[in-house]
Amino acid sequence: MSSFVRGTLFLMFVIFLSKLFGFFYRMQFMRIAGEEAVGIYMTAYPAFIFFLSLIQLGLPIAVAKIVAELLAQNKRENILGVMRTAILWSFIGMIVFMPLLALTIPFISTTLLHNEQTTYTLWIALFAVPVAVGSGLLRAYLQGVAKISPTAWAQMIEQAVRIGFITFMLPFVASYNNAAVTAASAMGITLLAEVVAFLYLWLHYTVSKKRLLTRKGEVQSYPATPMLRIAIPSAGSKLFGSFTWFLEPIIFLKALTMAGLSASAATILYGVISGVLVPLLLFPAFVSVALSIVLIPAVSDAVARKHNALLQERVSVSLRLSSLVGCVAATYFFIHGDELAVNLFHLDENRGYIKILAPIFYFYYIQSPLHSILQAIGEARAAMMNSIYGGLGKLFVMFVLASQPGIQEKGAVVAIGFGVLMTSFLHIATVRQRKNLRAGFRMFVVPYSCFIAVCIAQYFLMQIMPLPFILSSCVTLFLLFTFLLVSNQLRFSDLRYIRKLAKRV
Repeated sequence: MSSFVRGTLFLMFVIFLSKLFGFFYRMQFMRIAGEEAVGIYMTAYPAFIFFLSLIQLGLPIAVAKIVAELLAQNKRENILGVMRTAILWSFIGMIVFMPLLALTIPFISTTLLHNEQTTYTLWIALFAVPVAVGSGLLRAYLQGVAKISPTAWAQMIEQAVRIGFITFMLPFVASYNNAAVTAASAMGITLLAEVVAFLYLWLHYTVSKKRLLTRKGEVQSYPATPMLRIAIPSAGSKLFGSFTWFLEPIIFLKALTMAGLSASAATILYGVISGVLVPLLLFPAFVSVALSIVLIPAVSDAVARKHNALLQERVSVSLRLSSLVGCVAATYFFIHGDELAVNLFHLDENRGYIKILAPIFYFYYIQSPLHSILQAIGEARAAMMNSIYGGLGKLFVMFVLASQPGIQEKGAVVAIGFGVLMTSFLHIATVRQRKNLRAGFRMFVVPYSCFIAVCIAQYFLMQIMPLPFILSSCVTLFLLFTFLLVSNQLRFSDLRYIRKLAKRV
């Protein structure tokens, strides 16, 4: 168990650095490009993710799961055969879908997004897809063979490259005051960063491949059927999630224009919400991201060995840690998030959107670990259906609320939170049905109660004794950790255990 936690701690640290770099990247992007270019880029970016999900066919998740199981069963000769099969099907996906996607780009930009300025950005996004597909397979393989650090460092290197190009190259493009070209250049920077990350991952894959060949010699082929049996349901879940995200800016823009806003103003507003506010809310999610990456091979290994005690321990540790981080994030952002966003990104006004989303996004922090657990225990179809219901609910609520003249963008913000809430609750209900996991609701209820208690206490304290932003933030965190210690959610033994593990890393 200690190796699982040590690997997770190391991955958390590296992903934290990656997210920190990504945070600086968004600050630089907003400062250099301006709100209009950021709006164009963020409106087109969901299409890039949808293109990627369509062509990947869910293969990375299948590769990570199968490789971890083969490694646990000491069938090393089949591992490289898994990669060959996955690469073959990835090429088939590219050959079939990329020409079709290329034909749809003019329709997406002019008819769906109502903004021809997104055309160049969409074309560059399509060219970035093959590189991202290759990187996804390499990451999955390395995760399956329990080499977590290269995947984490690849993310950090990718972010560092993006920051460098955004800082030193984008200002020359942005100086021409053409938002479409600036947004397309930002997508080009994303492509270059993907290439650098791919080369780094390929280097580690080549080294690992040579070691496997030295140990076993001949590589045995792996059939496509069992791989696709895992990949297709996973692809359905991811594809539908990315498709609903692809539809999100379309419905957002359509609903707001129906409510009276111009298309340009709606595009800028979407850029602020999806490019600034939501990433700020998700900044502490490096813990959940690390856990969701580690959980698929870790839980698959425990299931393959039929080790229920180890399975329950890994599930319990991951969900408890995710819940605590979500509690801290929800509390801080509910009280201080909007002011923090204005100060960091120099926004024109405090719109109050983070205060709406923070209480709901607590459940986002437990959503990705729950999704990984379901995939690892063979409940990929249930995870897919949960994502479908949550995505459909989000889009429906968004169109109904955002199209109302009196609600407009606040209705769209509520809809984003509704989708998170619905998917997370469905995941919790599905996990609860598996008695061997023994995952109860208490690990979610008590931290959320601490969040509510601190928000109420800080409300009265801020009325009685107003404090500067930094000092008030310290008071909030002090109150929260006190409540968590008193409720036995945060224990001194945890800190000693983490310190002990950190010395071994």
